[in-house]
Amino acid sequence: MSGTEALARAVSILGHPMLVMPVAAGLAARERGLDAQPTLAIMAGLASLGLLVLAYSVLRVSRGQWQHVDASAPAERGQLNRFLLGLFSLATAVALGLPAPTRLALAFALSAAIILLALILGRWCKLSLHVAFIAFAALVPGYLAALAGFAVFGLAVAWSRLALGRHVWRDLAAGLLAGLGAGIVFQAF
Repeated sequence: MSGTEALARAVSILGHPMLVMPVAAGLAARERGLDAQPTLAIMAGLASLGLLVLAYSVLRVSRGQWQHVDASAPAERGQLNRFLLGLFSLATAVALGLPAPTRLALAFALSAAIILLALILGRWCKLSLHVAFIAFAALVPGYLAALAGFAVFGLAVAWSRLALGRHVWRDLAAGLLAGLGAGIVFQAF
């Protein structure tokens, strides 16, 4: 593995949606004055969703149904996106029933919308979920420093996805537009 490929892999892993969204949620919660305990609970809940996705992917690979946990093959990606759509839809319903900020349910619903868009566009492009969710994460906290930090990191993540051959420019653009759209809707409410 070359140095460039190793760096691209590291950036791609650090830019995984299930890592950047808990960070964005934590920053947003602190910005809105939530105490440490509910902030950590929200972040832990989001991280547990990430573990469910990882467990689902590992199970698929261990059963020989997928080649790799990254679900790069079109059929694998479709299966993963359907799983994610169900997971985020369920998370939306659960969040609405919890004594949690309603913005948490909105974030889950918008995440489901991003996944639904990826499923709809699947014939034409492989919408980059990494780029979509980092663009969404950039707008979730609601302040300029977070936006700038996520934007700079987002450029590195986009580069990594290209360098690893996971996406082409069209996929990145679709992800960027989906994530920005979700972030704008999130901030509007």
